[in-house]
Amino acid sequence: MSLKTKDRGQRTTDNRTTDNPAPTLCPMSDLPLMIVAGERSGDILGAELARALHERLADLKLFGCGGEAMREAGVDAVVDCHRLTMMGITEVISGLPRAYRALQTLVAEADRRRPRLAVLIDFPDFNLRLAKRLKQRGVRVVYFVSPQVWAWRKGRLRQLKARIEKMLCIFDFEVAIYRQAGIPVGYVGHPMVDLVRPNMTREEFFARIGLDRVKTTVALLPGSREKEVSQILPTMLEAARRISLNRSTQFVVAVAPTLDAGWVEKTLLERYAGGLTIRVATHATHDALRHCDVAIVASGTATLEAALCERPMVVVYRLSRLTYRIGRLLVKVPFYSMVNILAGKQVVPELIQSDFTPARVAGQVEYLLDHSQAREEMAKNLRALKERLGPGGAVGRAADAVAELLRFGGAHKESEVRGQESE
Repeated sequence: MSLKTKDRGQRTTDNRTTDNPAPTLCPMSDLPLMIVAGERSGDILGAELARALHERLADLKLFGCGGEAMREAGVDAVVDCHRLTMMGITEVISGLPRAYRALQTLVAEADRRRPRLAVLIDFPDFNLRLAKRLKQRGVRVVYFVSPQVWAWRKGRLRQLKARIEKMLCIFDFEVAIYRQAGIPVGYVGHPMVDLVRPNMTREEFFARIGLDRVKTTVALLPGSREKEVSQILPTMLEAARRISLNRSTQFVVAVAPTLDAGWVEKTLLERYAGGLTIRVATHATHDALRHCDVAIVASGTATLEAALCERPMVVVYRLSRLTYRIGRLLVKVPFYSMVNILAGKQVVPELIQSDFTPARVAGQVEYLLDHSQAREEMAKNLRALKERLGPGGAVGRAADAVAELLRFGGAHKESEVRGQESE
């Protein structure tokens, strides 16, 4: 089998690769590789990584945990990642048996297929446990997308040092944390720089969803999980109703691929959106962000998608009371959205938990709509933020790092286990 790398180049002092051409790798026999992702964002990223790996290792056999996107990219997903999606304390507890069965399935597949390497993407509550079992079986582990150890549960660094061979970070500030902990690390940049791809012109987008292209438009991004959307979208819709009382405004709900658009329309829009000019857009989140005037965005990956589209936004979120109270005790950062965390200041307004009310959301959106200077200042800050996310090509650099470890494996002695470690 011919093994090639693409645009690997030389390493810089911050562990990021340059764009210099890379040499051809030596031939290898058929190569099984485990790849495990959870939730929608992980599935999309896993699919992009799978394609990049197949470009470099033509006969690679990928298997593991993923969703529709990863399956389409050639991954044999023996576990469906969407069955593992959980939020909140009560849902996590009820989902533990399901997660345990998935863990056992993946371990059994690792025993059967005997991969030389596993790539675990984000999803730390599950993947850190899997990493321990893989390490016990001699399977080397690369971790792609760091757990947010800088925000909470810093003790995970000890577990990571014992269980993984290399961390591939998507934020530049994370590199110093892992170096200080003695964990081999590389910075590849943020994959969203390449994944945010609006496909339609303004005219095409509004024609497709049946709205007026010249009318003021507010996009609603309520999340990617049913429970999350059920908690967040009704308040967004009530805020939309308040906004429409004072101005001629239309709304578009960007529905994540993990959701059933029919469920959103029948369960939520028919109940809460009476009298609004509103449409549902599927597989067009980035177009909705690019062509709206302001977005109301559930805190999460979507805030970075909105930032890359340079779209003024209001960030909102709501958890169960118990989950929120526990989180406040554990989380050690001053902001909720990655936009504000990366900027080190409040660039976008955050309305979380009790602050997330229809009146407050409507007030923030109307302020942005009424003040073009505020929108321009926010867009300016978002453009500056884009530079912190890297130059593009993150997935390619991650694939190069994986291919390099497959070729030169076992070089990182500092990742060996020293002493006892906890679960």
